[in-house]
Amino acid sequence: MAFIINDECISCGACEPECPVDAITEGDAIYVINADTCIDCGACAGVCPVDAPQPE
Repeated sequence: MAFIINDECISCGACEPECPVDAITEGDAIYVINADTCIDCGACAGVCPVDAPQPE
């Protein structure tokens, strides 16, 4: 099960460099996680200031 980034995302970019498999990219309005690449490690959730990454 992959993580998703919800609408609470403030596009700060803290999550992107933490992803060990480069599953996070900057979208049009918020960052997005590629569910096919995500390994469900939670590293992104650990650094997010607004708890936007959540388990799907």
